[in-house]
Amino acid sequence: MAKTPAKWDVEDPKFWESEGKAVANRNLWISIPNLLCGFAVWLYWGMVAKFIQKVHFSNPDLFNFTFGNDGQAYSGDAYRNLLFTLPAVAGLAGATLRIPNSFMIAICGGRNVKFMTTVMLMLPAIGAGIALQDPGVSFFVLIVLALISGVGGGAFASSMSNISFFFPKKVQGLALGLNAGLGNLGVSVMQFLLPWIITFGAFGSFGGEGYTVLEKGVESTRWIQNAGLVWLPILAFFAVAAFFGMNNLPQHKCGPTPVAIAKYLWLTLLGFAGASVAVGLLIMDWGPVPMLLKILVIVVIAVAVTLLMMRFLTPKDTKDKLVDQFAIFGNKHNWVMTWLYTMTFGSFIGYANAFPKLIDDVFGVIRVGADGSPLAEAIANPAAPLSSKYIWLGAGVGALIRPVGGWLSDKLGGARVTQWDTIVMIGATIGAGYFVSQAAASPTPEQYFMPFLLLFILLFATTGIGNGSTFRMIPIIFSKEQAGPVLGWTSAIAAYGAFLIPKIFGDQIAKGTPEYALYGFAGYYLSCLVVNWWFYARKNAEVPC
Repeated sequence: MAKTPAKWDVEDPKFWESEGKAVANRNLWISIPNLLCGFAVWLYWGMVAKFIQKVHFSNPDLFNFTFGNDGQAYSGDAYRNLLFTLPAVAGLAGATLRIPNSFMIAICGGRNVKFMTTVMLMLPAIGAGIALQDPGVSFFVLIVLALISGVGGGAFASSMSNISFFFPKKVQGLALGLNAGLGNLGVSVMQFLLPWIITFGAFGSFGGEGYTVLEKGVESTRWIQNAGLVWLPILAFFAVAAFFGMNNLPQHKCGPTPVAIAKYLWLTLLGFAGASVAVGLLIMDWGPVPMLLKILVIVVIAVAVTLLMMRFLTPKDTKDKLVDQFAIFGNKHNWVMTWLYTMTFGSFIGYANAFPKLIDDVFGVIRVGADGSPLAEAIANPAAPLSSKYIWLGAGVGALIRPVGGWLSDKLGGARVTQWDTIVMIGATIGAGYFVSQAAASPTPEQYFMPFLLLFILLFATTGIGNGSTFRMIPIIFSKEQAGPVLGWTSAIAAYGAFLIPKIFGDQIAKGTPEYALYGFAGYYLSCLVVNWWFYARKNAEVPC
């Protein structure tokens, strides 16, 4: 295993050139594929839900869930809405686990955290691979597996915090952009890989039997369980690479490896406890309470419970380090940047989580007759676009362009890049909402797919650029001691977009108004435009950056 350096001062040019750069780059290039796998396993539930839905609508006896419906089976849009629960649970868990991960590097060490995260990702991967072989599997079992996969979402906060310590401020925009952007690419890689890997029995008898799926009148066989199994050998390889190739840093004083791993497991357990409380609230029946209010209350409770457990249920030495890092909560710019980063990363991760099913639910069905009158029940669209050809494009563009956002911000300033980027986000979101509304009111919704897709790819691109620009602002606004925890904290709250957006889309699809979700997001982006201008982008701003 790589040793902990005796000295680490990357702001000293001599040390950086002679020793620091090589170590930093090695850690970065091992960190990236581990983070990529974390995103892939965390967010494959949007794809799994899409696969389950196709199997069920091909044969209603398979995956015929009655969860939370008094023993009655779901049908039509009610079933579609139910399946949005899986990516929402994964998103909720991943975001909540980012809270302990935000403070974990200084307590457990970067190498230890990255190694353990990748090892733990094997649990939901093999769990999904086994559970999906049973078409009668309980929906609750899938919820538990989606909850466990949240460890991959939590990994982003610790990974970004870790990389921020390895690079000097002058190149942090590019370094953080590469780690985050290529790590985010795990979503696109997953969305590209899974439609192929489920087409054959890649794992022999261990992978079980395939399912017959009917698409456009043609029968084919799909091994949807491969969506989980395919990650096992990949995760094993990169876990070994992290353990032997990455470094802890001397300023973190994480102690012996077994002790550091024990601290990691305890903090992760606290994160899972907070996430479990939130998921329990999510699956409860709240009666007539509006979905948006329910979602916001759940997020607040998840954050509060997790922080309180970290504050009062950790050993003294861990608690002392946490209290030092909790100083960020007294800095108003922590809250301002949380609001802004939620706009960029929260949108990226939420749209990526919802996009595969959103295409099918908007363009894969017909909801009106030839005369424009609503149908009693949506029917399959025989001319629906083959979504597997396109679903990976948006997340891929958003991930790959993120380093460009960091690089531009190094040159032009993060606040200026964020300002112009937000303007484009607002326009793209309103445009996408318009074409969704047109598709829902048309007997030939596929005619609106291409403009919708192009606008959504533009929207993904703006989230990527904004991810890079807002993250570049943080090391400028905050001290070195606070920048790492702030990077982790803002990413934690922003990650709730992976929960919020699928649930909001699911709720609006059930109501027949998915475009309202997009219009609501555009209104939020407008508030971010004003906030960024006031604090950072205007002339004589409080903190020009």
